[in-house]
Amino acid sequence: MTDTADRLAAVEKVLGYTFRDRGLLDTALTHPSHATENAGDSYERLEFLGDSVLGFVVAEELFRAHPDSPEGVLTNRKAGVVTGETLSAVAEELGLAEFMRLGKGEARSGARGRASRLENAFEALIGAVYLDGGLESARELVLRLLADAIESSEGAIRTGGSKSLLQEHTQGVLGTLPEYRLVSETGDPHDRVFVVEVVVNGAVCGSAEGRSKKEAEKAAAAAALSTLGAHQTGE
Repeated sequence: MTDTADRLAAVEKVLGYTFRDRGLLDTALTHPSHATENAGDSYERLEFLGDSVLGFVVAEELFRAHPDSPEGVLTNRKAGVVTGETLSAVAEELGLAEFMRLGKGEARSGARGRASRLENAFEALIGAVYLDGGLESARELVLRLLADAIESSEGAIRTGGSKSLLQEHTQGVLGTLPEYRLVSETGDPHDRVFVVEVVVNGAVCGSAEGRSKKEAEKAAAAAALSTLGAHQTGE
């Protein structure tokens, strides 16, 4: 890309959003090193704004989608979506590194696609869209680009194991964490059977056996979830 207009048009196509003020888009793609060398603005202020907009949109979506989830569960869901790893991965899929303006030294370093840099640029783009088109435009973009991350995060909660679900339930609803106790370990060295019980607020809520301690803990957690009446979806 040698022409600024062509470069920005290509970014708009990738984002699926057309800017009224392309200056915001250009700034969102400008690394501080380039701004310093050329006495211009970098993406840092837009990144600051975009981080808050992103967090709000995801939090609101989870709040609306899960009306029965306690605060602790919603917090865990949000934390599973808004991560540097997720944001940099989405930015990489969009090919943002190709469109960023870097200082000469940074460009020579060969680290154009550094994860932290991509994360910052992604957040800056959200901030730019918010200023350019308002909250609805930013919301549409965030939910579209992070749809897979939101779904994967919730899927991980649903299938990530009974221990995670139990912890989210007890922490969010009861304000405490479950405790796992090894009751017994029997059998030959290569054919062990472990019995574990899980205790919540001083009471045994479930127990189970397994071929490993980890397996027994998972089964005991599932039994505890049933005892406590917690849904397997984490809600």
